[in-house]
Amino acid sequence: MLFLKNDYSLGAHPAVLDALVKTNMVYADGYGMDEFCQAASAQILQRIGCPGGEVHFLPGGTQTNMTAIAAFLRPHEAAISPETGHICCHETGAIEATGHKVIHVPSEDGKIRPEQIDEVMRFHEDEHYVKPRLLYISDSTETGAYYLKNELLALREACDRHHLLLYIDGARLAMALTAPGNDVVLEDFPKIADAFYIGGTKCGALFGEALILVNDSLKPDFRFLLKQRGGLMAKSRLMGVQFLALLKDDLIFSLGAHSNRLAAQLAEGIKKAGYHFAVEPATNLIFPIFPDALIEELQKKVMFEGWRPYPDGNSAIRLVTSWGSTEEEISEFLQMI
Repeated sequence: MLFLKNDYSLGAHPAVLDALVKTNMVYADGYGMDEFCQAASAQILQRIGCPGGEVHFLPGGTQTNMTAIAAFLRPHEAAISPETGHICCHETGAIEATGHKVIHVPSEDGKIRPEQIDEVMRFHEDEHYVKPRLLYISDSTETGAYYLKNELLALREACDRHHLLLYIDGARLAMALTAPGNDVVLEDFPKIADAFYIGGTKCGALFGEALILVNDSLKPDFRFLLKQRGGLMAKSRLMGVQFLALLKDDLIFSLGAHSNRLAAQLAEGIKKAGYHFAVEPATNLIFPIFPDALIEELQKKVMFEGWRPYPDGNSAIRLVTSWGSTEEEISEFLQMI
């Protein structure tokens, strides 16, 4: 079976595994106070030019989003998200379970626009509604789109205008930053976001995300809240080791670029075969529209996810390339269609 279902089902990049093996018998402190987490945190803050920031390592994206948003908001406050945002439709109501409403807005490409923020604020004008306090976006989005710098700056301006925090889910940040046409660099994020994270789970790590707190008001007592939400791991050192390996020689971004390159090859081959896309391909998530009969045949040989059915006997599916995908796999899939 070909595997094009997601970008996190392999174990870890060999360099990450090698680092874990080499440090396996080294005694280290727990709960993120070890030498590996401290070194990885220092490297991240130096790389992004944010010496006053804080880095916290959490095992997965849902726990990162849930812990961060619950920590940042007061009980009557809510998050704004695109309707396809991970906190809206892929986290089992984790945010709502902490007592915070997610206000979702329409979005075909997973992006949100400043005018949509303005509209939300107009309809939440007093104490009879929840108070919007945080804007959630992901880069890249759940449909594989990425934000240009002027788009992010426009969102920052809208957040400032409405006194909103800007939080960026970076589960696939490595793919967004290495996408063709992208003009954002990692160093831009501390200037734009109040908090964001660099995802490792979907880019070569066994598990782990690096959450960076930029806004000073979000830092007090965060470790208390991290512990309360189950995100403070005794063996956090495992994430520190992995991020040190991923940061070395920008490996994490090389892996993101590899995922994008193979997705571009896949998309180009699908176009040449005469098919179209539900969303224009941009990073490592692509959504081709195939006849239902072809999809039924592909399911016998390829693992992928369905996306959207259409009334004309066609459906969009989701294909995902990863750091471990190969050109041979892409060629094999293209031969099938």
